[in-house]
Order: sequence, then C-alpha cells, then structure tokens
Amino acid sequence: MTVIIFRIQKVTTKSTDYFRYLPATPELARWGLGVTAGGRTDIPPGASYPPALHPQDHQLDWQHGRVLDALQIVLISAGGGWLETRATGKRRITAGMAFLLLPQSWHRYRPDPKTGWTESWIEVQGPVVDGLLKSNTFPPGAVLRPGAIDAGLEETLDAIHRLIRHGAGVFQPELAAAALQALALCERIAQSRARPSRIQQAVAEAERHLNEHHAEPVNVEELARKLGVAYSHFRRAFRAQTGHAPWQYVIHLRLTRARRLLASSDATLDDIASRVGFSSGFHLSAAFKQAYGEAPDNWRRALSNTR
Repeated sequence: MTVIIFRIQKVTTKSTDYFRYLPATPELARWGLGVTAGGRTDIPPGASYPPALHPQDHQLDWQHGRVLDALQIVLISAGGGWLETRATGKRRITAGMAFLLLPQSWHRYRPDPKTGWTESWIEVQGPVVDGLLKSNTFPPGAVLRPGAIDAGLEETLDAIHRLIRHGAGVFQPELAAAALQALALCERIAQSRARPSRIQQAVAEAERHLNEHHAEPVNVEELARKLGVAYSHFRRAFRAQTGHAPWQYVIHLRLTRARRLLASSDATLDDIASRVGFSSGFHLSAAFKQAYGEAPDNWRRALSNTR
C-alpha cells in the first residue's frame, strides 16, 4: 500500500502546506465513499501555480486543463482567480466560494497573480458519489458554490485535513462521514440559493401539512386546491420531490407510525389503526402486508422473539 505525501515549506505561513493521496481500499466500497486525496495551499501574489508536481493523473496547467476520474471539492478562503469548464465557461472565483470538479469533465483553474489565493480541497470517490452524479445532484453547469464558508464548509474541510494528515494511511470511517457532510453542504448551498418555484413551495407546504395531519381524514385533491395548484401538476411534482404519490406518502407516514406503536406497545390493531389514521385494524393489516410482505401480528411476534 503506497501513500504519497508532499509537503511544501513556505516562509509566508506558520503552517506547512500539503497535499496527500490515499489508496482506494475495499473499505471504500463497503462504506459507500471515501476521501482519496486532499490538500491545502497558500499561493502568494505572483507565485507560479500549481506550486509543485502532483501525480501524473492529477497534474494541472492552465494551457491544457485537466480531466479527473474522481470528484473534487475546492474551497477558496482568501484571494481570487478563475475557473473554466466546458459547461460553465470561464468564471470568476472570489474568497468564500467553493467549486466542484466533476469526474470526466474538462476543467482548469488558477489564482489571480495580483492576489493569489488560499485553497483547500478534497477528492472523494465511491458508490455514494456515483449515485449522486447519476441523479444529477451536481449538474455540470452549476458547480460554483458562493457562500461556502458561511455555510460551514471550511470547518468540515479542516476536520478532514486533520484526519488525513495525522492518519495512518488506511481507510478511516470518520473520513467517509466527513466527506458525506461536505457533499451535503455543497448540495444545501445550491438549494438555499435557488429560489423555489410556486409548485415546489406548494409541495413543501403539503409535506408539512401531511406530516402534522396524516392521522386525520385526508383529501389530497382538496389540499392541492387550497394550495392554489392544479392537482395533476401537484401530483407529478410531489412524486418528483418526495419519491411518492401524495396518497402513498400519507400511507407511508401512517405505516411508519404504526410500526413504532407495534414495536413499543401492546395496543391492539384496531387501537393502533384509529391512532394512525386507518379506518380499522383490517385495513391497517392489509396496507402493512402490502408494504412489508407480512402481517403486522407476525411482524410484532418476530420482533418480540429477537428481544
């Protein structure tokens, strides 16, 4: 197992800049994702960039650009410069912004020679990352993340750097968890800056209403009318945002609560049904069996036998 680590001593900073490449072990697949590289560098005004040679498959120069096999998150905490990709064109980068470098996507970036910059970056790989990219969670045309420092990304990356620099060069589950947090922050930043459409707002309001009132009689079409949207449009948007049709969402909420009551009480099916919104124990049992493949009494009995 080979771990490559480079250190660049600079007189302009108190700390030592670094970048490090970690092996992609089988544990990465088991946990779903892992950090395979990371680094932090202070580039003073007028300095050459990048400051040292990376491994051949990660070398970057402005003239030719670069294509990576993994996803990287780059945070610029001071100074400024430029990022260019096929999808975004050349974009100005300012302090506090982060940007995503997507796998198999040509890109190039560099600090402004007048200001330099401070960059902090990580590289992540794994099935979780593959799934996020496949679902277009990080579209190629929307890789910039203004306000990343205010959102807490700097603290998350700092924690990752501490683990990388002081780790033993093996897979660390803490790194996987921190990497997932970094990806989640990048997604949250994008969502918070995107103004939701009227139908998205209606779906969000419907979710809140159904979570609070799912045990009561529910008329989904009437709910859509009260929210001021056509039911057919509302139904499609609701499924797209939640993964469930509106009535399926209600059933899911009721069954989730019914499972908790079955596991934590001796209440009868009829009693539980009345508390979660089903008209009878029979209807609860039918919905439960359709959703989970077994009758609720059998499920409760099997659960008791494992205690």
